[in-house]
Amino acid sequence: MVATWQDLRTDSRMGCDMATRVRLTAGRVAAFTCPPGQAQAFLRDSEVPTLALRATPAGAKAYVFESKLQRRTLRVTIGDPAHWTIEAARARARELAALVDKGIDPREEAKRQQQQREAERARQQAAQACALDVWQAYCEERRRVWGERHYADHVKLARAGGGPVRRGKGTLAAGPLYELLNRPLAQLDAEAVELWAAKHAKERPTVARLCLRLLGVFLNWCRAHPDYRHALLEDNPAKSKRAREALGSPKAKRDALMREQLRPWFEAVRTQDPVVSAYLQALLLTGARPGELLRLGWSDVEFQWKSLTIRDKVEGERTIPLTPYVAMLLAGLPRRGPYVFMSGKTDGPIAPPNHAAARVCRLAGVPPVTLHGLRRSFKSLSEWVEVPVGVVAQLMGHRASGTVERHYVVRPLDLLAKWHAKIESWILEQAGIEQPSAEDAAQRLRVVV
Repeated sequence: MVATWQDLRTDSRMGCDMATRVRLTAGRVAAFTCPPGQAQAFLRDSEVPTLALRATPAGAKAYVFESKLQRRTLRVTIGDPAHWTIEAARARARELAALVDKGIDPREEAKRQQQQREAERARQQAAQACALDVWQAYCEERRRVWGERHYADHVKLARAGGGPVRRGKGTLAAGPLYELLNRPLAQLDAEAVELWAAKHAKERPTVARLCLRLLGVFLNWCRAHPDYRHALLEDNPAKSKRAREALGSPKAKRDALMREQLRPWFEAVRTQDPVVSAYLQALLLTGARPGELLRLGWSDVEFQWKSLTIRDKVEGERTIPLTPYVAMLLAGLPRRGPYVFMSGKTDGPIAPPNHAAARVCRLAGVPPVTLHGLRRSFKSLSEWVEVPVGVVAQLMGHRASGTVERHYVVRPLDLLAKWHAKIESWILEQAGIEQPSAEDAAQRLRVVV
């Protein structure tokens, strides 16, 4: 026969009513029930004052911890008597009482521990993820805010390699970041980065420095991402001092055409493939970034209004004057597709003509000048004409410097054209080339199917 609430109140052996405490035993726990008309009832332990057995009208029972914290009643469920022994419940009640004595709310402590367990579980899951897969997810997420060139660099530097090359025979080599990223994310630590840097410092330190910068931004993204932040045991392994020292500091590039080198350079460049020749000359005469000019489309060229719209990495796009000689160069190119400097083998623009640029310098007998060196030459040569610095910066797509330049100087296209034509005219004069009129350039436009 199960003991009722009334039985407990009148049975001296069971410990009397709720105001008094009884030593919990298996028999008392089994016999205890909630009296009719009450939402719940408690049978408190005399051995551990903070422990009680709670019963509900439905017959459910549970050990509970009850105390006061900051003058408020605090009650925490310990567990079902079917799964907890009395001694285990007493031990748990003592643990919770120790927390309360320290001013800690056991419920908040339980939440904190649960969060720690979830974080550890997330860390273990993220740690098992391959860093290369995370890199690919990172690239896809950031692609919408990157330029195409920046995205392509990320893909190229981390590619697995092994595929056929676009031209010639052979297979693609793996990107320098592939070996570093082809491991669990948790193993991408400072030691791994330092070993990688020491190896690549002997091969291509310039590319390795770029890789290290991209890797640092990637790891910052991982640190901020809820799915991957727990996998990194260190702040940012790419910031390792040893890795940076191994790769060294970049040296400032100084390659540029001098005034006296313009004549032989133009004579040599005009003997090359017409599309490549036009590209190299336009690069020198516009000061554009090599990639910007390669992606120039016919829709960006306005022969009537004498302007070029260039997609850049600073403002998104900028409009610069179409000077007479550059207009003549572009008008003489065949219109085989959407790009001005169209490749004859693919449906895209030509590849960066680095080898052609080096060949031109050899033929001209001048020191090597890279594609970016031609852009640098535009800036250097413009000083001979005493063009305002802000004009050159705007033509080249440099970010405006100084409050006045950023907020107060507005240069219309015709003002830029005045100075740009002066730069072009002076360069052509040094090269011994007669500058064409704008009308001559417009008449040369033709279409080749």
